[in-house]
Amino acid sequence: MRIAVTGSTGLIGSALVHSLLDDGHQVVRLVRRDPAPRADGSTEIRWNPRLRQIDRKGLAAGADGTPLDAVVHLAGAGVGDRRWTARYKREIHDSRVLGTTTIADALAELDQPPRVLVSGSAVGIYGQTGDRLIDETAPAGGDFLARVCVEWEEATATAAAAGVRVAHARTGLVVGSGGGAWGKLFPLFKLGLGGRLGNGRQYWSFISLRDEVAALRFLVDTETLSGPVNLTAPVPVTNAEVTAAMGRVMRRPTLLAVPELALKAALGEMAVEVVGSHRVVPARLLDAGFRFAHPTVDQAIEAAL
Repeated sequence: MRIAVTGSTGLIGSALVHSLLDDGHQVVRLVRRDPAPRADGSTEIRWNPRLRQIDRKGLAAGADGTPLDAVVHLAGAGVGDRRWTARYKREIHDSRVLGTTTIADALAELDQPPRVLVSGSAVGIYGQTGDRLIDETAPAGGDFLARVCVEWEEATATAAAAGVRVAHARTGLVVGSGGGAWGKLFPLFKLGLGGRLGNGRQYWSFISLRDEVAALRFLVDTETLSGPVNLTAPVPVTNAEVTAAMGRVMRRPTLLAVPELALKAALGEMAVEVVGSHRVVPARLLDAGFRFAHPTVDQAIEAAL
């Protein structure tokens, strides 16, 4: 297959591209700079989501005339990369909504649109849900990230109207050492400085990086899946349980704890994502027959290490 990927240099995108290339697929990376040759065999085309610009000719077909089969759209500013100033909240919003609109509109205008668009989203769409078990039938929340996720998903509408199957990959916390929330945790725990955050009772809906990539590819291949699909491990765990698992796997003490007030002082509004709770399950993935390689948090941590 010929598959276009945005966000191809991020934690998830780079692992996905590697997986696709290993299996012999043609990968087209969408980049914001001048395209350049790649040693890994992938190709590049340019886009500028802020200006709603994209190389439609390069997207539509490869140099050998191979049409586009699928798009996996993962680009977006990191939620945990910086403190949430008003300016950075706008960046979080625009990088997702403008980027998705640019992709969806371009696909709708192709003479031969791809059969599927797997578009990134997040479990943050449900808002803070406490200890309630949440699947894809739950309504959206009302906080900042939930509102962003709603607009993010709605921005795919033109592609869906053109007959492209659209799946919204509502991803949880990806357990990987190369980035994301866990990328920040691993160095602390290696030094013996890890511990629970806040009271530790908040649920973290995690997924191993390998399962995340496998689930994205499952969404590309499984013709019956469209709409929202939660990409999380089957059993979400509390932050206290994550802390204990990190200590077990890494054989380090986990005696320290960071009070909620200190987190709010250090992180500002973003602290709600650290001490907030998302107890989300992947009902639609499981119903469709997806099998997790790392269903437990210990297995996900071991795989990342």
